[in-house]
Amino acid sequence: MSARLNSAQPYVIGLFRIVVGLLFAVHGAASLFGVLGGAAGTEGGTIPSGTWPGWYAAVIQLVAGGLVLLGLGTRGAALIASGSMAYAYFDVHQQAALWPIQNGGELSVLYCWAFFLLVFTGSGALGLDRLFTRSAVVTRKPAGEQAPIAA
Repeated sequence: MSARLNSAQPYVIGLFRIVVGLLFAVHGAASLFGVLGGAAGTEGGTIPSGTWPGWYAAVIQLVAGGLVLLGLGTRGAALIASGSMAYAYFDVHQQAALWPIQNGGELSVLYCWAFFLLVFTGSGALGLDRLFTRSAVVTRKPAGEQAPIAA
């Protein structure tokens, strides 16, 4: 049973990455462009351009979420996304109370740890990262075969 579960692991990580990246990107798009309900508590449903830290956080959410969704530069994008959510938790939420359930920071904590996990697991299956790393791998001959001699 565990062998079957282990063989499915790259695909489950890939699906996890797609869902987390999509939700994060949609959150950024909602804040920046007012789609899907827009940003709560803002005029017109969008965050004014250049507003610190909300607008920058929304840009990170859109770009990093999109990259993670596609599985392109997953580890780097996930590291930036994880750090932005850690910042959001400690700068915004923890001032209100100690525990995430008390200060409304559960989503920031979950995103932070989900992206942190992706830093270590990578994109899994179904990601564009695999296409680029596969083409960059040099094919080696088995130990008994000789490489052709250049003339």
